[in-house]
Amino acid sequence: MESRSLGIAVLHGVIAIFVLAILSSLVFSLLLGFTSVQESSLKYVVTTVSFLSLFIGGFITGKNGKQKGWLIGGATGLIYSIIIFLFQYLGHDSLFSSEQIIYHTCYILTAMMGAILGVNMSSSNSRS
Repeated sequence: MESRSLGIAVLHGVIAIFVLAILSSLVFSLLLGFTSVQESSLKYVVTTVSFLSLFIGGFITGKNGKQKGWLIGGATGLIYSIIIFLFQYLGHDSLFSSEQIIYHTCYILTAMMGAILGVNMSSSNSRS
């Protein structure tokens, strides 16, 4: 039963990441379509939003899982990276570049940090 609840927590985190990614993509596409902003000027903003989305998704995973934050956060980030890899490979027939591998490694670590914080926040709330 414990692994089922951890799996559901990971699923909630992954869904949260993709919901945040879809919403931010919508905002950025509207910004690019209806203003004179260039895609190159948003590169660092998009990267920051990506890391923030992974952190929030990891936090949600940790808050729901309530234990083993590093493990469930890593699973959340890894599942996200695998899904992105599959879209890229199956849709564009290309593998991750070395730069993308570094980004996705950092994404996994960011989701782990978010989950660890989420577990600790849920633990401190339950003791109060």
